[in-house]
Amino acid sequence: MSAQATERVENGKVALMIGGGQGIGEAAIKRLYRDGFRVAVGDLNLDTAQKVAQDLGGEAAGAIAIEVNAADRDSVYAAVDQTVEKLGGFDVIINNAGIAPQIDILDVTEKDIDTIYDINVKGVIWGIQAAAKKLRELGHGGKIINATSQAGVKGNPGIPLYTSTKFAIRGLTQTTAQDLADDGITVNAYAPGIVRTPLMEKLAQDLARSNNQPEEWGWEQFTKNITLKRLSEVEDVAKAISFLAGEDSDYVTGQTLVVDGGMVFH
Repeated sequence: MSAQATERVENGKVALMIGGGQGIGEAAIKRLYRDGFRVAVGDLNLDTAQKVAQDLGGEAAGAIAIEVNAADRDSVYAAVDQTVEKLGGFDVIINNAGIAPQIDILDVTEKDIDTIYDINVKGVIWGIQAAAKKLRELGHGGKIINATSQAGVKGNPGIPLYTSTKFAIRGLTQTTAQDLADDGITVNAYAPGIVRTPLMEKLAQDLARSNNQPEEWGWEQFTKNITLKRLSEVEDVAKAISFLAGEDSDYVTGQTLVVDGGMVFH
């Protein structure tokens, strides 16, 4: 069993992360495990999900891996069912899966729209549906946490499809928070800014390449307006997810917690 497993005190709760095999998802699921949750690491790439679960000690220690395709409704429902079967409960879902292709609005095709909306928007809808259904069956409330973005609070140039999906998730979060409140279910979202993840690295590279500039130039375009003058690390976002998943956020619902180092202000 890992050192992390011996330091924790279980809180009796179970969390499922969809999109937990790397980046923000991996950091957040490890933070929730340390907080005392039993955790299910859901990811389309089962190998990466298994590695994360094994880092936490595996099933015997309360950490399992589940292969799940966020764009497939049946797959998401099955992931929730497996979480309950293997971990003995279900309290929190984090809908973290997403893609961020850089496509000029004049070049967008119907296939592009279908691909990103199937994952970024439908994936969140399926997660909300599956979580709410299971929480009702179990007869208790819970927490639904959705991944939006700083780009879903203030539109960013160069990523029109991604930005539109993240605005949609904020709307879904606000409406479903009201629709599910009587079930004792809170629904919130987190909006990361510029985070050091494989997804963000690809965006920076693509932006630089399309402008015939070195990769560092791409990073600079994303980071020059951050008030705290540094890129976000995945652990910065994991802390926000920890708050939304824990009891300290019990009176918070329908909100988007922006974790961007000071890029947009309300």
